[in-house]
Amino acid sequence: MKLGVRIFGDRVLKQRAEPVIEFDDSLRELTEAMKETMLESDGIGLAAPQVGVLKRLFIMGVPHNMKEREGAREWYVVINPVFLEKSDTDVVMEEGCLSFPGLYFEVGRPDAVSIKYQDEYGNEKTLDAEGVLARVIQHEYDHLDGTLFIDRISAFKRSLLRNKLKKLQEENQ
Repeated sequence: MKLGVRIFGDRVLKQRAEPVIEFDDSLRELTEAMKETMLESDGIGLAAPQVGVLKRLFIMGVPHNMKEREGAREWYVVINPVFLEKSDTDVVMEEGCLSFPGLYFEVGRPDAVSIKYQDEYGNEKTLDAEGVLARVIQHEYDHLDGTLFIDRISAFKRSLLRNKLKKLQEENQ
């Protein structure tokens, strides 16, 4: 079941998500629907608030071959994540977001992170990640706090994009 991805301007994207308490079949159905939605949208990560669900949950399906985005993916269901550590080294890379179709921005983020989280069955896990996987974790985690990737670029750069962002909002109302 494909879900609708909320687009920039939707108020839910700026709200803080609540912890997941129940790990039941409906939660697992949601994660499967999010996977399908993410794949159909050609994404590599999707947070629950992006589909209108204010729960601290995101999924990631990072392709082994990022250039082609085909073939095998490393899949993660990340629930109630907490950062344990972030590297001191920031790397600037271009990011996109399913809630900002067609827009990409250069964003600086720590190159490596360590998180603890629960999977869709409530099992506690830890994950050490670097590179693209670390970036996806941080991007999706931001969604859980109502932070968008445009919040991570300078006010000057945002002002230059004002017309594009306004057009995106108008097209999706």
